[in-house]
Amino acid sequence: MSKPTLHITTYNIHKGFSQFNRQMMVHELRERLRHLNSDIVFLQEVQGLHLGHAENHDNWPSSPQHEFLAEDVWPASAYGQNMIYDHGHHGNAILSRFPILHSHNQDVTHLQFERRGMLHCQIELPNAPAVHCVCVHLSLFGYSRRRQMAALASYLDNIIDPEAPLIIAGDFNDWRNHAGDQLAESLGLREVFSDRQGTPVRSFPAALPMFRLDRVYVRGFEVLRTEVHHGQPWSKISDHAALSAHLTAHGT
Repeated sequence: MSKPTLHITTYNIHKGFSQFNRQMMVHELRERLRHLNSDIVFLQEVQGLHLGHAENHDNWPSSPQHEFLAEDVWPASAYGQNMIYDHGHHGNAILSRFPILHSHNQDVTHLQFERRGMLHCQIELPNAPAVHCVCVHLSLFGYSRRRQMAALASYLDNIIDPEAPLIIAGDFNDWRNHAGDQLAESLGLREVFSDRQGTPVRSFPAALPMFRLDRVYVRGFEVLRTEVHHGQPWSKISDHAALSAHLTAHGT
């Protein structure tokens, strides 16, 4: 009998706009995510509210983006509000086919002009232990990223079993590839692309990826297959490529 698999995707959706904010692409984004048919989706730069876009675009969704994207496909979703401004807010989101047992948005802001948070969800899986999922979008500055990853490790050490299945995915902004060693040492994680290629995959810009910004780190899973979704039609939707991984839990 084949092992049950878990299909996950991480994607910086650029608030539902194409590169350089030329076109509103949230409807095309929803169709592409549904085409992938992932079990759990980690999203960054999710627009929870934007009064200006709602006024300027007739087809701007009436619900927050994470609810609009999840509708009728992912019964469970969570949103972590990070950046707040007069006309709205944005942050990270997780969409799930399976029940979300608990969710918490951990503030890891280091620089006040660059609000950052990490959305943590515990998700029930069929025929496998519940998995802890963390969606991140880290700082543009190396020192701040190191501080944020240390804060993440400390937070998780305090609340979850060190052997519990864990997935951390998102936009790490880590073009120098320093995150892997820090997360491996502190949390026992490995990056899903690195076993095959030696380094994380290139994911930015989506049209012709050059920089290794987006990552998927796992603990308690075997990696069966990975995919990078770049070029057309993905490069019309966001400036980042989407990354997917097909996993199976250890011991299943």
